[in-house]
Amino acid sequence: MVDDFIKRKHGQHPITYDDNRLEPILQETYGIIIFQEQVMRIANTLAGFSLSQADILRRAMSKKDSEVMEEQRKYFVDGCIKNKINKRVANKIFSLIEYFAGYGFNKSHSTAYALISYRTAYLKANFPVEFMTALLTSEKDNTDKIVAYINEANKMDIETLSPDVNESFAKFTMVSDKSIRFGLSAVKNVGQGAIDSIIRARNKYGRFNSLHEFCEYTESRLVNKKVIESLIKCGAFDGLGLFRAQLLAILEKAMEAAQGFQKDRQNGQFSFFDRTRENRTFKKNLYEIPDIPEWPENQLLSYEKQMLGFYTSGHPLARYSATLKNYATHSTQDLIHLQEGEDISIGGIINKLKTITTKKNERMAIVSLEDLDGFVEVLVFPKVFSRCSKTVKMNSTIFIKGRINLRDRDREPKIVAEELIPLSEVQKRYTASVIINLFTTGLETEVLAKLKGILSRHRGRVPVYLGFLSPDNQQVRLELNPEYYTQPTEELVSEIETALGEGVVTLKK
Repeated sequence: MVDDFIKRKHGQHPITYDDNRLEPILQETYGIIIFQEQVMRIANTLAGFSLSQADILRRAMSKKDSEVMEEQRKYFVDGCIKNKINKRVANKIFSLIEYFAGYGFNKSHSTAYALISYRTAYLKANFPVEFMTALLTSEKDNTDKIVAYINEANKMDIETLSPDVNESFAKFTMVSDKSIRFGLSAVKNVGQGAIDSIIRARNKYGRFNSLHEFCEYTESRLVNKKVIESLIKCGAFDGLGLFRAQLLAILEKAMEAAQGFQKDRQNGQFSFFDRTRENRTFKKNLYEIPDIPEWPENQLLSYEKQMLGFYTSGHPLARYSATLKNYATHSTQDLIHLQEGEDISIGGIINKLKTITTKKNERMAIVSLEDLDGFVEVLVFPKVFSRCSKTVKMNSTIFIKGRINLRDRDREPKIVAEELIPLSEVQKRYTASVIINLFTTGLETEVLAKLKGILSRHRGRVPVYLGFLSPDNQQVRLELNPEYYTQPTEELVSEIETALGEGVVTLKK
């Protein structure tokens, strides 16, 4: 793998990392592995163990199972005596084997892991885009890991681009030193046969200028309606310049026209517009495109999630980023550092839901909660579920107060919910005051007029404070009259920050 990456990048093998420095350790590791085989051979030759019996000894060594090892010592010594080997010598041989088992297996494993860590760290540091591309391709069927790796790529300033019928291949591909293109094989309902047909058509005819061309030049028996719908919904046709809603609306007619085109082509009949590449743009304009709006954002994102397993053009939680920043104590990536029973507040979207009836005939739920960093399982026991059952629905955005549970054998962090509400109600429920920082020594009439209009549209019961600098450069906070008290919402924060600047609003709990 190392050589493949380097060769693709440079066309040769510049060994700037040095495996030679690892050679003594590697030799020792290989020696340890060989010794494991030799232990089996020793047991087989000296003590008359069958290979299956010898493997039991090897496994006992690797697991450091003292009871099994003592049992194996007896069998080993008895076997050696039968082969006319002195009992003292047999015990000494077994003691040497046992002594080696105390450190040899750990050393071989840790060395192997160290070697892998060394090489992957080198690749990530020196060939980050190639490395992340290969990593994403290797886990294309594992949504959780894909999400984690895309987040990691974002932190490395590497953009993961949506699938594209004109650019994507089966696997994830490197587009530039800062971007990776999503692979078509990761799109639901799109098989290898369909992908091969798309790439063949692209190689033969060039880029697709329209959905009609795509249908005409790909094989309908491989690239059927279900495949094309999936590609539309995940955004693979966005480069054609039409809304996804428009593309889906014309799909039936495009496929009907394509079937006629393909039939004529099989019979040796071609129209004037099929002869030259230049006329394909004119041909594109012959098809009527309905004047309809794009799907709502939640529908767009929902389709992306269905087809890819996660969101590419946005996230349902993006509009709640201010709420999560102000009110959530942790995100899913923080959970590994928490202790049993520790309090937590977290927001996310429900992407899996299972309801259960307990032995007491009470209903509870097990929820998979997704936030911007990953996933966590949430246990909603009957007492809490009875209060919030209407909120616990698939794809609903929720806010949870609860505590960490680490009691399962795998020690995987879970959350036991104690309070659960819609994420949209968090600001209303938990905000004690709204502070608007003007960062100025004076209150301009224009600024006050804008604020007055915004606050008048969002009247409520939460006090509002203005923060500004006094003439002597001291921070001053002024409480507004109750007539300007407000109801905190995302819309309120957005309107104020659009008018006065990002970050001027602080919501106090």
